[in-house]
Amino acid sequence: MSRSLVPPRVVTLLVLAAASWGAGTVISKRAVAEIPPLVLLVVQLATSVAALWVVTLAARRRGATADPDHRLGHAAIERLGLLNPGAAYALSLIGLSQTTASLSVLLWAVEPVLILVLAWRWLGERVTSRLAALSIAAAGGMVLVVWAPGVGGQAFGIAVTLAGVGCCAVYSVLTRRRLGDAPSTLRVVLGQQVWALGLAIALLPAALVLDPGGVLTGAVPGRILVPGVAGAISMAAWFSAIASGIVYYALAYAFYLAALRRVAASLAASAFYLIPVFGVAGGWAFLGERLEPAQWLGAAIVLLCVVAITRSVPNRVAGGEAAATTPGPLQRPR
Repeated sequence: MSRSLVPPRVVTLLVLAAASWGAGTVISKRAVAEIPPLVLLVVQLATSVAALWVVTLAARRRGATADPDHRLGHAAIERLGLLNPGAAYALSLIGLSQTTASLSVLLWAVEPVLILVLAWRWLGERVTSRLAALSIAAAGGMVLVVWAPGVGGQAFGIAVTLAGVGCCAVYSVLTRRRLGDAPSTLRVVLGQQVWALGLAIALLPAALVLDPGGVLTGAVPGRILVPGVAGAISMAAWFSAIASGIVYYALAYAFYLAALRRVAASLAASAFYLIPVFGVAGGWAFLGERLEPAQWLGAAIVLLCVVAITRSVPNRVAGGEAAATTPGPLQRPR
C-alpha cells in the first residue's frame, strides 16, 4: 500500500471536481425553474456526452486514448454509469420533489461518510481515527453551510434520496476498485454517462405513468413532455441547461475520476464536503443570496478539515504504487 500524502495535483483535481459540482448546482437552479427535472437531466447528460465525445475524438487523433482491445474490465466500469449519474440522480430528483432543497443537501452529507465505511469494508482501506474525526467535523461544517429554518420533508422523499446517496457511494467504491485497469479515464467518463443517458431516456415513459402531475417531466393531460408549461423556454434556461451539463457532468466527473485513480476512495470522499461550500458561494456571488454568519463559520470548518485531511492523513491506496502513478484523463498507462 502507498502511504504518501495526497499529491498537490490530485488535491487540485478534487477541488476542481467539487467546484464544478457546486457551480453546476447554481447554474442548474436557473434551468430547473423552466425545465422539468427529468427532462433537464436528459438535456444535461446529452450535452455532457456530446462534449466528452468531441474531446475523446480530438484525443484519439493525438493518439492519447487508443484502446484497441477495450478490455472487459473497461466495459464493466462503464456500466457503473447506471448507478451514478443514472439511478442516483433520477432518485435524487424524485426525492427532491418530495423534500426541501436544504434537506436534500443535508441528506447528501451522508455520502462521504458512507464511502468511508464501504472503502474500509470492500477495499480494505484503513480509516484512521484522525480521518474519521476530521470527516465528522467536516460533515458538521457542511450542515452549518446548508442549514435553513423549516427544513422538512416526507418520509418517502427522504428514503428515495438516501437510496440515491447509496448509489453514489457504491459507485465511488466500485469505480475505485476497477479504475486502475481502465486504459483511459476520459473513455470511462464518456462510457458511464452514455449508460446514464440511456437510463434517463428510458425512465421518461415510466415517469409519465408514475408522475401524472408532471412534476418530473412537465407532462400535462392531453400533451406529452411540455417543458415550461407556462410558456416557451427562455434562451437563458436553455443556456443554463447546456452549461450545467458540461460543468456538472463532463468536467466534474473527469476531474473526480482522474483524482480517484491516484488517491484512496476514503480520502477522495473529503472533496464532497466542499460541494455545498462552492454552491453557497456561487449563490452569494452570482445570485445575490445572503450568507448568514453560521454559514461562513461552517465553510471555514469544512475548508480547515479538508486541508487537514489532504495534508496529514496518509494516502493508503489499495493496489500499490501502480495506482498512485496512473496518468491523467487523456493519457494511457505506460
